[in-house]
Amino acid sequence: MGEKYNALVNRLRDVKNLGTAEALLHWDRETKMPSGGADPRGEVLASVSRLSHELFTDDKTGQMIEDAAAELDGADYDSIEASMLRIVEQDYEKSTKLPSDFVERMSRATNDAHHSWVKARAQNDFSLFADDLTRVVELSREQAEYLGYDENPYDALLQQYERSMTTEQVQGLFEGHRQQLVDLIEAVSEVSDRVDDGVVHQAYPVALQREFGLMIAEAIGYDFERGRLDESVHPFSTSFSKHDSRITTRYDENWLNPALFGTMHECGHSMYEQGVADALDGTILGSGTSLSVHESQSRTWENLVGRSLGFWQWAFPKLKAQFPEQIGETDVMSFYRAINQVSPSYIRVEADEATYNLHIMLRFAIEQAIIKGDLPISEIPDRWNGMFHDYLGITPESDTKGCLQDIHWSMGGFGYFSTYALGNLLSVQYYNQAVADVPSIPDDIASGNFESLLTWSNENIHQHGRKYDTNELTQRVTGEEINSGPYIQYLTDKFSEIYGL
Repeated sequence: MGEKYNALVNRLRDVKNLGTAEALLHWDRETKMPSGGADPRGEVLASVSRLSHELFTDDKTGQMIEDAAAELDGADYDSIEASMLRIVEQDYEKSTKLPSDFVERMSRATNDAHHSWVKARAQNDFSLFADDLTRVVELSREQAEYLGYDENPYDALLQQYERSMTTEQVQGLFEGHRQQLVDLIEAVSEVSDRVDDGVVHQAYPVALQREFGLMIAEAIGYDFERGRLDESVHPFSTSFSKHDSRITTRYDENWLNPALFGTMHECGHSMYEQGVADALDGTILGSGTSLSVHESQSRTWENLVGRSLGFWQWAFPKLKAQFPEQIGETDVMSFYRAINQVSPSYIRVEADEATYNLHIMLRFAIEQAIIKGDLPISEIPDRWNGMFHDYLGITPESDTKGCLQDIHWSMGGFGYFSTYALGNLLSVQYYNQAVADVPSIPDDIASGNFESLLTWSNENIHQHGRKYDTNELTQRVTGEEINSGPYIQYLTDKFSEIYGL
């Protein structure tokens, strides 16, 4: 390729490397760093984020983009070169709107907020987090003003994670299936005694859970030569390249589900990163295209695979061998029903498939109120609890199980939550297309062969990295726009069978 383009790629590689160093510092903070290192780590993160931002937004980068564009004039849209230029132009336009001092201030604020959130969550005391959260919210509003928007400041924040979506579009998707979820949950609640999940609520030694989770992760295709599993307060995955993509989980010694399905969930994220095309690795295209598409991959492996009957026809004998006392005389069908019990619960990452999106809709509404200034920070716990009861019929017994449960606000991740529900919708659309293209996939899963699904995902989604936005990729893969119809049909069919509706 041309000299101007190659010069731009080299400069972008430096920017990418600084971002990778920052991500590594974040991973260490979540998994290995001693608590006393919080303040100095915050200083290092602030410096690295500022330096990365300054290098990328420098006028020289802008000139290099212009020069490369002239050199590449007429390049094929789908080519790496045209895609690289298209995405860097979008990133550059957005990043140059943010002053370097703002980037540094946000980094410091979120570092402080992270540590106060960890303390507040552990002590069930929202007041320990309130001041730092107030600062992060103020900066998020400032960020929205820098980025710009037409009418709704929340659009500017949402589009950090979903380049082509608006708040109105997301609201329409949510409103389009909320009542159907409520109706399904109500129908299930009338026959809730048909499913007993007692088998998963027993003493499951953590060491044995970890051993089993590692076996499952490797079996479904997570490459431990290019990844690792650790523990953290809030499960997450992070990728430094396709050759180093790491996951974390958290364990409950008296409940099997959180660590097992949390591990499969994070594997889905990292397997996406491990599947990026070699030619994109180390470039700004070398990661997932958006958070909703990323979430579609994690929910596919957690739910469409991990909570399917076919998967447990293969995995159940292995689970029984690992936990013979706990599983006892339970048969595979009873276990399958147990892990799919529908019951409103407090913790989002532990929610069943039918109630999960209601958790996201609640957060979506609360976030908009916070950013608009309609909800004072001090009133968040009460608003949360009231809306939680309205949405799910139960009231959190503590802030730890309520508004303090998620890490995202401490990260400044306003606009992030909706991508979880969007990912659920996409997971079914993509999976249905995968089965249409490769009809053997369900039978393959039941026999413990996960390669056919992973290969399809690599070829149709993973390899493209960031070349296409969510709407564009979804059209290319399925021929449709993102919609809730397939997801609702999937849930209705699944839980009608489980509960005999």
